[in-house]
Amino acid sequence: MGETVERSTTPVTQAPDSIAPTPPISAPPSQFHSQSLSRFPFLSTADDEITSISTPKASRTPRFVTPLGSPIRRALHLTKLDPQDAWLPITESRNGNAYYAAFHTLCSGIGIQALVLPVAFTILGWTWGIISLTLAFIWQLYTLYLLVELHESTETGLRYSRYMQLCSATFGDKLTKLLAGFQILYLSAGTCVALIIIGGSTSKTFFQIVCGATCAADPPLTTVEWFLVFTSAAVVLSQLPNLNSIAGVSLIGAVTAIGYCTLIWVLSVAKGSLPGVSYNPVQAKTQIAQVFSVLNALGIVAFAFRGHNLILEIQATMPSSEKHPSRVPMWKGVKLAYLLIAICLFPLSIGGYWAYGQMIPENGGMLTALYAFHGRDTSEFIIGLTSFSVIISAVSSFQIYGMPTFDFIESMYTRRKKQACPWWLRVIFRANVGYFMFFVAVALPIFLGSLAGLIGGIALPVTLAYPCFMWLKIKKPKVYSLTWWLNLGLGVVGMALSVAVTAAGVYVVIETGVQVKFFKPQ
Repeated sequence: MGETVERSTTPVTQAPDSIAPTPPISAPPSQFHSQSLSRFPFLSTADDEITSISTPKASRTPRFVTPLGSPIRRALHLTKLDPQDAWLPITESRNGNAYYAAFHTLCSGIGIQALVLPVAFTILGWTWGIISLTLAFIWQLYTLYLLVELHESTETGLRYSRYMQLCSATFGDKLTKLLAGFQILYLSAGTCVALIIIGGSTSKTFFQIVCGATCAADPPLTTVEWFLVFTSAAVVLSQLPNLNSIAGVSLIGAVTAIGYCTLIWVLSVAKGSLPGVSYNPVQAKTQIAQVFSVLNALGIVAFAFRGHNLILEIQATMPSSEKHPSRVPMWKGVKLAYLLIAICLFPLSIGGYWAYGQMIPENGGMLTALYAFHGRDTSEFIIGLTSFSVIISAVSSFQIYGMPTFDFIESMYTRRKKQACPWWLRVIFRANVGYFMFFVAVALPIFLGSLAGLIGGIALPVTLAYPCFMWLKIKKPKVYSLTWWLNLGLGVVGMALSVAVTAAGVYVVIETGVQVKFFKPQ
């Protein structure tokens, strides 16, 4: 795979007659390394491989010789990293730890999409809403565990540092393009577009709160201009070179996400349920429409649990050795992160539905409900703090969701030029990506509530189905064993559910309609 191995020429010591001769030590790779990126790291099927590349001195991350599992092996065997990994932002730095993993996982695992969860309860009701949310949480946590375990192979010594790499190794390049290409594209670039829409709109609201009645009557900036302000801030912050370097940004994003989720549900519950609130599930006119409505609600629940496409990338920032594999600190960070995610999601969903019932707005969910129902009887400081937290969380999440796109673009440069991307070209690449996403956000100003079910159905296999099939293909559990049946069943159910939820999302969009004013965001 492009790695070179230096073996010691020290002769084998002859043991005494009573002891069998010591054979030459042939250690497995002590430092798991990423799959060779001489091939395109996402979808390319190019067969050319880089057999000898020396990392240039200008590279920001030096090419280290990694430690081995024991002193004896360290003396006899050295394994070098694939040099191209040191050129790309996801794997440029490998000094992450469990805390960094928790920060990144929190920042990518909780966000504005959680605020539309009570909308699903309006269709599912109390019982099935809580059951669906609980099952989805357990299911996605299990598949998350599978991805953490599949990140590195003790047999081949490979580290799959990107979700598409693991897909390609499992399903092949052609099938990966067909099955996972669009979903991964949406979950990275599409989420950044949604963050621009949300962050820009909330920035406008926050400025009006701070400025007062004068600015509310005559705003100095239009919505498009606020989108541009938010995008410019995100582009400036995106110049941090690699995934490890944004650990502090992810921490801030995680803290603010937890903050505004907690503020919203606590404030909503403290104010009490609205007068005349109803908890009866919405009933459609026909049985088919009712089935599609339920499936669309399940899509909204699935939409809340996105972020699996970043887990392998996050784990790739950690060092890994035979004695200290990266899966151990990674799983510790994930468990901490999802404990906090559960503490946010469940009270937000249950408390929000209790407070607003069927009155919860579809577009914006809890955030819109807070502005609409409690904007006047709540202090401006609390409303402003909530809005500011949403903005900071959105600009922070933009960084981690944008990183796979930045990595994708820079990989094309390094593959062709056989050298690291210069800093000035990296600035140009990332600025172009950011402002292209701004253009898309202005051209298609669709809010999450309108398409949450459809989006959840499309992205559902990445979270709930593909990891199960990957485990069956790579780990090869005993046929008809409990593990085999569990993963096969979850994978098949996940794919069937994805098809059904996507169809329901399309039906709901056609039936209810989605008002899109091209190039006229409100």
